[in-house]
Amino acid sequence: MCPVGLYRLLFVTVSVCYWVPAGCYANGKVTKACDNMKPHHGVPGETTHSPYNLKTNTISFSPGDRIQVILSGTRSFEGFLLQARDATNQDLESTVGTFTLTDRNKTQLLACHKHQGSAVSHTSDAKQTEVVVVWNAPEDAPREVQFFVTVVAHYDVFWVKVPGPIISQHGVTPHPHQSTTTPPPEHTTTPSVLPGPFTSEGCGQSKTCLLDPPGCNPGEDPHCFFLSISTQGSDRKSVIFELSGPQEGYISFALSWDTWMGNDDAYMCVQDGDRVSVSAAFISGRTQPEDQSQSGLSSVSWRLADGSIQCRFSRPVRLAHQEPPTARYDLDQEYFVFLASGHAQYGKIRKHSQQPLISTHRKQITGPPEVLKGSRGPVIMKMHGVLMLLAWMLTGSIGTFIASFYKSDWPNQTLLGQKIWFQLHRGLMMLTLVLTIVAFCLPFFYRKGWSKHADVHPYLGCCVLLFSLIQPIMAVFRPPPHSDRRYIFNWAHWGVGSVTEILSVAAMFLGIRQSTLLLPFPWATHVLIGYVTWVALLRLLLLMHKHNLYIRKPLESDDQQAILSDQSQHSHRGSFLKPLLLAAMVVGNSGFVIALLSCIAKL
Repeated sequence: MCPVGLYRLLFVTVSVCYWVPAGCYANGKVTKACDNMKPHHGVPGETTHSPYNLKTNTISFSPGDRIQVILSGTRSFEGFLLQARDATNQDLESTVGTFTLTDRNKTQLLACHKHQGSAVSHTSDAKQTEVVVVWNAPEDAPREVQFFVTVVAHYDVFWVKVPGPIISQHGVTPHPHQSTTTPPPEHTTTPSVLPGPFTSEGCGQSKTCLLDPPGCNPGEDPHCFFLSISTQGSDRKSVIFELSGPQEGYISFALSWDTWMGNDDAYMCVQDGDRVSVSAAFISGRTQPEDQSQSGLSSVSWRLADGSIQCRFSRPVRLAHQEPPTARYDLDQEYFVFLASGHAQYGKIRKHSQQPLISTHRKQITGPPEVLKGSRGPVIMKMHGVLMLLAWMLTGSIGTFIASFYKSDWPNQTLLGQKIWFQLHRGLMMLTLVLTIVAFCLPFFYRKGWSKHADVHPYLGCCVLLFSLIQPIMAVFRPPPHSDRRYIFNWAHWGVGSVTEILSVAAMFLGIRQSTLLLPFPWATHVLIGYVTWVALLRLLLLMHKHNLYIRKPLESDDQQAILSDQSQHSHRGSFLKPLLLAAMVVGNSGFVIALLSCIAKL
């Protein structure tokens, strides 16, 4: 290869390492992070409690000793950086001693500050759950040494410089504010695997249950969302919780004083590879859980099988040594119960995939067993969906249908001084406008602002409302019927109305997939497709009928002898067919609306 080619290859290699650090740091060559132990990943480290722990096989040492150091955690990790430093001067970034590897396939030695073997890191991004190395105490070791580790669960999920145990030289009294070993911040339990699936047997008799769909059995249906609550022991001082749901990432529940997300005591079962981590957390708002830990949890077990994720744990009714506002709630109080699920990536939960199931009333956790009823659809959002469906599948659709095809009907009949078709059209469209305005405002009351997670749906809703307001404004300023400019209004009124109707249908298709009003899929989508097909078919029939009459009339005018009989026949057929199609549209549209409203009622 020519020198120019070599230079180009070198340039490309350096560029790739600069722009894609994950690919270059996957090999563990992270000496750039020796000082502050921060990965160069472009995102901040996690501030929640680390699920990883360092421990040593001794609390004291002498120069020349070999100390075993173990890194482990409740979830797997892809990378790490381990160092030992002077415990009495933690700001000093220089390392102390050297390490010896026990598994050269998964770990490697680094030269921090040109000191070979002063740090240990991974060799690839293969997942690990435990690392064991040996630290060699130097002859000039400080009186106290502390271990630190940075652990990377995934490229954008990592904990920086997690403190480990402090070990002291023999005969050295540990510093008053430091202990000779640094245990985990709270008690953690080693989860075990459940021997079998949960069952809904005993719900309402020996345990309180919340199920979705009602009456489902988690032992038979992997799509059954299940939470059971039962007191433990004769003293009833602890509570056992059982959680089950589809294996999509995580299943969780929360205790809340109200039906709004925020200030909730949450408990989560999160899939991390082929394992499940169980933890408690506090949710202060529509944000990620805070202060995740296993504090107060015991008898933890889990199961991943048959397409479901399940976990069980116990918690005391009251926990001591808690400080508000993130303290665990006492279980002898009444709370609304939330049940949620969603996707997780590398042990970190994402936004729930659908609206949480919320119990219809508060439940005292230690109270008598009962089968709780729940709803996923907030009442205010149910009303939004109901009003929009009534407006654009019933009143608006029928109103535009009458204006398009029934202007020539009832020519000699009036209603309140105006033609019947016009009064029906105007009344239905004004009702549609009122329903749209009310429905449009409801989500803003619920969200207390603009929704950031509804994608295009709210923008379509804004367009529908805007065009709906333009229509009556145009109608007020329309020219007289015989004006030369009347055709401009006719085309504009028809065009804006058609666009509004199309946008409303698109908004409905997107609306039924919103997390706050998630209707059954694909059944609800098929209902909307059926509605669109039904309306299009009726319009096609009336267009064909209208075109047929338009073609026949001039032909029949040349035959003076048959004009009266032909007109009476066509008039009879027209007067019979058009009212029949209008009645069919009212009945058919009502049927489609009722089908969707019944789904909303079941949420």
